[in-house]
Amino acid sequence: MGEVKLAKNSNQCKTIAIRYRFVLETVGEEQRVKFVPHQVRKLKVELPEEVQEELTPENVEYEDDVEYLRSLDPKEWKSQDHYKVLGIPTLRFRATEEIIKTAYRKKVLKHHPDKRKALGEEVKADDDYFTCITMAYEILGNSSRRRSYDSVDPDFDNNIPSGGELKKDFYETFKYYFDLNSRWSEKPVVPKLGGPDSSREEVEKFYSFWYDFKSWREYSYEDEEDKEKCQDRDERRYVDKLNKAERLRKKKEEMSRVRSLVDLAYNNDPRIAKIKQEEKEKKLAAKRAKQTAAQAKKEEEERILREAQLLKEQAEAAERARIEAKRQEREVQKRALKKERKILRDFCKANNYFAENSEQNINNMTGLETICEVFSLEELEELNKNMQSNGKSAFEKALKDMNERMEKEKQEVIEAAKQKSSENNKEAVAKAVPDWNQENIQLLVKAVNLFPAGTNQRWEVVANFINQHGTFNTSARFNAKFVLAKAKDLQNTDFSKNNLKDVANKQAFDNFKKDKRTVLNVDESSISKKLDGISLNGDKKITNGDVKVKQETPWTTTEQQLLEQALKTYPASTAERWDRIAECIPNRSKKECIKRYKELVETVKAKKAAQAAVSTK
Repeated sequence: MGEVKLAKNSNQCKTIAIRYRFVLETVGEEQRVKFVPHQVRKLKVELPEEVQEELTPENVEYEDDVEYLRSLDPKEWKSQDHYKVLGIPTLRFRATEEIIKTAYRKKVLKHHPDKRKALGEEVKADDDYFTCITMAYEILGNSSRRRSYDSVDPDFDNNIPSGGELKKDFYETFKYYFDLNSRWSEKPVVPKLGGPDSSREEVEKFYSFWYDFKSWREYSYEDEEDKEKCQDRDERRYVDKLNKAERLRKKKEEMSRVRSLVDLAYNNDPRIAKIKQEEKEKKLAAKRAKQTAAQAKKEEEERILREAQLLKEQAEAAERARIEAKRQEREVQKRALKKERKILRDFCKANNYFAENSEQNINNMTGLETICEVFSLEELEELNKNMQSNGKSAFEKALKDMNERMEKEKQEVIEAAKQKSSENNKEAVAKAVPDWNQENIQLLVKAVNLFPAGTNQRWEVVANFINQHGTFNTSARFNAKFVLAKAKDLQNTDFSKNNLKDVANKQAFDNFKKDKRTVLNVDESSISKKLDGISLNGDKKITNGDVKVKQETPWTTTEQQLLEQALKTYPASTAERWDRIAECIPNRSKKECIKRYKELVETVKAKKAAQAAVSTK
């Protein structure tokens, strides 16, 4: 253990007391004292803060420089050193109000004009230095005016370290300047510069404070114009404006000076250089770690790739070995099969193929070759064994088994061919053209009139119209080719020899009754017995009957135009729209106008649907 004693009023170490540790050891019969050293540890000693002696009027030494006082010009009182006038030039901003009052009283007792007249000294009333003493007290005795004077204290050093000072000890040089400027801080607690052993947090805290330094220093004392001497309000405002602008300029210069001091210290601080170097090394270490991780990842990926490639090569080698083994097995089987076939042929040949005549000989030779081609290795081995013992009976049995197998395979091929043929027939039936029933024929006639010659892709549109509205028993549908063929067939048909007209008239009348909820009176005698021509392609006509109803009158072209114009004139938002539309069309009721409008809408929708179906193909 150790103790350190510091000298009074000094940070220097004066006394060190060290305690040693000894151990008594017994070596054989002899006892020895052994010194056990302690591990040396570096400790941080917190030095006590310097305690300044409190200033009181009693322990202050007041100066009285009479020559300086006599040299003062009362008219130039603003340029004088007020602290020196009162006799406290060394205290300056540290002087308290009590000290300033005491100093002023001492000056009054000694330098008052009455006192000096009593001593026989000649005093000029208009040009006496006592006026300077009075002005000094008026400035320093008022807190706000003293603050203004302290801001421009002529004894204050506004310089920053020069090039020669930077070569000296950094901490001593900049400690002087920062302590000097700390008096202007608005915050009472100002961090110290510290030393080489200061922590990073302390260094960052110090520079953070000074980079955000707030100064209470102001320059109203140096105002060139005195607004109290102005004659009117406008002149005072003008002078005040000039003074404020000048103060702001000087304040900016002061903050720029402080900032230059902080920048100079920051750039020359060895601790900052050390911190930057540590950060640089940390970044380099992080970068190297990242590169190392990336390299390790790359190596790992390459290793995985190599292993995958190795596994792939091993799998390929195993597959090649398997294929080779299978090939060799086939070769062995092929050789064994060839051997068994040769044994069978030689045995049959030696026994004249077990034939009694030449025709039987040829048949048996043909059957033998078929047996050699059809039978497997095991079957051939079994056959050779049987023939060695049974001879002809075994050979005949083999021929019989071979014929049965060939017949069975033949039947299977025939059945497969029949099944395939039936499937083809079903597909052909599925692809057949649908039937042309009466409803589809009527839809064809209607579509031909609805889509006249000149319509884009006319027959595709007609086919789609029939497919959408017709009835079908199968999934087959009409195409343009079949529709065109049926239309030509209808053009060449003599309708006078069939009952198509009667069926069409009946169907039309039934549809008419479905549309009308109430049964209409139909004049049977007015039903035409002649077929009207229906144009299919503009040249030839197909006849069909129509039904004439008394209550319905065809719409003329003029009425159609009037209806279209009325629909444009009275939009859907118009009140009582259809009443107004009916008033625009003579001889037409509201109900007839609505019905005609619905018919037109259905027609337009049908056209659009048919054309859209063609365009999507």
